[in-house]
Amino acid sequence: MRENVLPKADEYDEVGHIKRTCSGDISVTKCEGFCTSQVQPSVITATGFAKECYCCRESYLKERLVILNQCYDADGIKLMNNEDGVMEIKLREPAECKCIKCGNFSR
Repeated sequence: MRENVLPKADEYDEVGHIKRTCSGDISVTKCEGFCTSQVQPSVITATGFAKECYCCRESYLKERLVILNQCYDADGIKLMNNEDGVMEIKLREPAECKCIKCGNFSR
């Protein structure tokens, strides 16, 4: 599934002051969906039921370059020139999704 997000990135000068802040409205992939979960009677658990829950999660992330085209200087003035008016950043977004046991988020 795709959704629009507004990522933001800051660039700092050599002494740590904000040089510019950039953002942009982009469409990214996200994992969303339903997974089958189970509840079974159990004599071992305190509740009397054993639960196996599965959640839709990312199984593989890919790197993607995006252009942020709304850049402002430290005073909030929009940067209009071609060099400072845009910023390229790397995002990691899901390339594949699958049902993974809830609470098990290691990849």
